[in-house]
Amino acid sequence: MKVKNILSVAGFAFIGGILRYLLTIIAPGMGVLLANWLGCLLLSFLTYYVIERDLIAGWLNLGLGTGLIGAFTTFSSFTTTTIQLGNNEWRFALVYGLASLIGGFVLALMGYWLAKRLVEMEEYHD
Repeated sequence: MKVKNILSVAGFAFIGGILRYLLTIIAPGMGVLLANWLGCLLLSFLTYYVIERDLIAGWLNLGLGTGLIGAFTTFSSFTTTTIQLGNNEWRFALVYGLASLIGGFVLALMGYWLAKRLVEMEEYHD
């Protein structure tokens, strides 16, 4: 276990947690959903693009993926928010839960597709 990896994850997790907190202030009630959707898009894009192009060092990839995006998105906040919404209106909680899952899947596919397309365009111009 390398100290550089641990510090990278910790440092980026600090930033990711703050970003998620700010998003919940900017978009009350929807901040967690937006964070999870955006995280799906970014992690999918980062993973495919970095793997395909090998653009950044392993410690930075670990920090961005596990640290930043891992702290920015959170399943526990998603489930807690869904339960809180369900206390007032179960239909909205159901829609919120389904929107999180379906939207996350669609945005992860979109991130992968965007990264793949970018790689193809770069290879075409090389």
